Amino acid sequence: MERIELLAPAGDFERLKIALMYGADAVYIGGQDYSLRANATNFSLDEIKEACLFAHNLKKRVYLTVNIVFHEEDLDGVFLYLEQAVAAGIDAFIVSDPFLIRYIHDHFPKVEVHVSTQASTTNEEAVRFYQDEGARRVVLARELSCDEIRTIIEKTQVDTEVFIHGAMCTFYSGRCVLSNYFTNRDSNRGGCSQVCRFAFQFEDQKDHLFTMATKDLNMSHHIKELIAIGVKSLKIEGRMRSHYYLATVLSCYRKLIDAVYDGTLSEELEKKMDFLLGRVANRQTSTHYYFHEADETDQYYTGRQEISNQDFLGVVLDYDQERKEVLLTQRNYFKVGDEVEIFTPSGQTISFIVSKIYDEEHNLLDCARHPEQKLWLPLDEIVPKDAMMRKKIRMMENGEEKI
Repeated sequence: MERIELLAPAGDFERLKIALMYGADAVYIGGQDYSLRANATNFSLDEIKEACLFAHNLKKRVYLTVNIVFHEEDLDGVFLYLEQAVAAGIDAFIVSDPFLIRYIHDHFPKVEVHVSTQASTTNEEAVRFYQDEGARRVVLARELSCDEIRTIIEKTQVDTEVFIHGAMCTFYSGRCVLSNYFTNRDSNRGGCSQVCRFAFQFEDQKDHLFTMATKDLNMSHHIKELIAIGVKSLKIEGRMRSHYYLATVLSCYRKLIDAVYDGTLSEELEKKMDFLLGRVANRQTSTHYYFHEADETDQYYTGRQEISNQDFLGVVLDYDQERKEVLLTQRNYFKVGDEVEIFTPSGQTISFIVSKIYDEEHNLLDCARHPEQKLWLPLDEIVPKDAMMRKKIRMMENGEEKI
C-alpha cells in the first residue's frame, strides 16, 4: 500500500537535511526568485541541484515553489528559470498563477505541477479545472473542512495535499492585502510582514491593545482520519523555523503516520506527540476549519503571550567511541546534574544525567553558559551526527509521569 506523504519545509540546505533525516518523505523549497518566502535564505540553482542529489539518494523528493502572483515585470526570466530548475532535478513545481500550469505540463511533462494553497482552491470544479490544465496535485485551501475535503477527493482524480501543522493566515491564504497596505510589502509576491500578528492600539483607549492573530494549526490527533479520506500528502508549515522545531515536529508526525499503518496508533501516543509538539512551539493551537467554522476559539484577540522555552540544549556533532563522549554545539544553558535526553533521526530517545561537561580543549566546566560553544559530555551510547539534545521532558497525568 502506498503510504501518505509527509511533506516538510526547508528554508536552506541545512534545514533540508534535517527535514529529510527526521522523517519527511519530501521537502518544499524556495528559489531566490518567484518564491513567497523572500525573507528565507532560499536556494540558488547550484544549491537546488545539491538538494535534489541529497534527497534522491535517500529516495525522497524536492518540490520548488514558484508561487508568487506574477506581475508583468516578474515574467522576465521565468521560463529560463523553470528550465534550469528542471535540469537541477526538481520533482515538482508548486505554482499559483494559472499560466504556469499548462506551460510546465507541455514543456516538462516528467515534472509534476502542484497548485499552491495560494490559489485558495475550495471546490471540486476548481480542482477539475486545474486537472484539465495539467496539474497532478492541488494543495487545498486551509479553509476547508474534513467533509469538504472528502467530497473533493471522492469526485476528482487529482492528488490532494493539506496542511496539518504550523502557522495559519488570518485571511484566505493568498488573498491578504494588509501587508501591502500597512508596510508596502506584497504578501503575494514574497514580502509578507505578518500584519495579522501586530498589536494595534484603540484610538480612544491607548492603553489597550487589539490583536487578531490566528492560533497555529495542530492535527496530531486526526492523522488517521486524513489518511482514511484519501489525502495524499500532509504538509508542515514553516520554511523559516529552527532546526530543532523541524526535527521535533517531523519526528512526532512520522511516528503518528507509521503507527496508523502499523496498527499501533493509540490515544496515549497521540497525547504524547501532542505534548511534545506543544513544547516546541510558542503559540496555542487549534484544528481550525477541519471540524467547525472558525470562530473566536481559533484566534487570539487580546492578552496573548508567546513565550519560548529553553528545552533545546544542543546539536550532536560527533561521537568519540574510545572516550565514550559526545560532542555537541550548545544552544541553551544546562549544568552538571541536569536530566537531559537526546533524540535521533531514527526515532530513538536516550535519557541520561549530565555527569560532566568539558569544553573543546577538555577543560572541566560546571555548566554550559555560552550558546554555540562546542562541548564534550560523557555518554555510553553511540549517537549519530545531527541528533538533538533537549531537557528531559515530562508529561504529567493524574500525578504520574508519562514521558
